[in-house]
Amino acid sequence: VLLQASGGDLVQPGGSLRLSCAASGRTLTRETVAWFRQTPGTEREFVTASFRGTNSYYGDAVKGRFTISRNNAENTVYLQMNSLKPEDTAVYYCALGPRLILSSIRNPAQYDYWGQGTLVTVSS
Repeated sequence: VLLQASGGDLVQPGGSLRLSCAASGRTLTRETVAWFRQTPGTEREFVTASFRGTNSYYGDAVKGRFTISRNNAENTVYLQMNSLKPEDTAVYYCALGPRLILSSIRNPAQYDYWGQGTLVTVSS
């Protein structure tokens, strides 16, 4: 399984950005796919997850501003980020957790596959 994350960029505060996570080697349709983010010296922070292709869950820091979505035909998951803040600056990772149960979706250790990360910088 290969996850390819892309779309990171420099954006001004209040702006928007869409990240993509394209998968190969496994169909994402009914899988749990998540986005995490990380800054230097910190642990990976849960951003959002789409649980088995049904409900979506969000971290408190991004709720109401970020949206996870899927394009099953392209086997790709997206992260739409609106109203970006400087504190959203991080490397964003997509992850796949085929064996996850709902109570574990916020734990990065429970994910089996990771993309390489894409850098989002929010700054004026």
